[in-house]
Amino acid sequence: MKKLESREDIEHLVNSFYAKVVKDETIGFFFNDVAKVDWDKHLPKMYSFWESILFGQMSYKGNPMGVHFPINEIQAMEQKHFDRWLKLWSTTIEENFVGENADMAIYKSENIAKLMAFKMELARRL
Repeated sequence: MKKLESREDIEHLVNSFYAKVVKDETIGFFFNDVAKVDWDKHLPKMYSFWESILFGQMSYKGNPMGVHFPINEIQAMEQKHFDRWLKLWSTTIEENFVGENADMAIYKSENIAKLMAFKMELARRL
């Protein structure tokens, strides 16, 4: 087990995580069927997103919440989906990394999941 401390580590984490996501019965369809994710574009954005979150590099340019609203309109993104996302993310971190940044990646993802679940539910009510 190693510390999460570089862009290369983030790339390994993100790649390992999404390898699980695309096969997952609970959330994989969002990526494969609803959003029809272009992985060549999506993965580098996720590397930059987590690099910004964990290392303050500010390499991410985008609006994560805004990207999810149109998906939520097609297929409801519910709490159970965010719980599964969080479980896959946390498990992937715990399988590969230790230390402060690994703990922070889990902590930040919990906050992201809570906020996104809340906002997606709110959007469905409006």
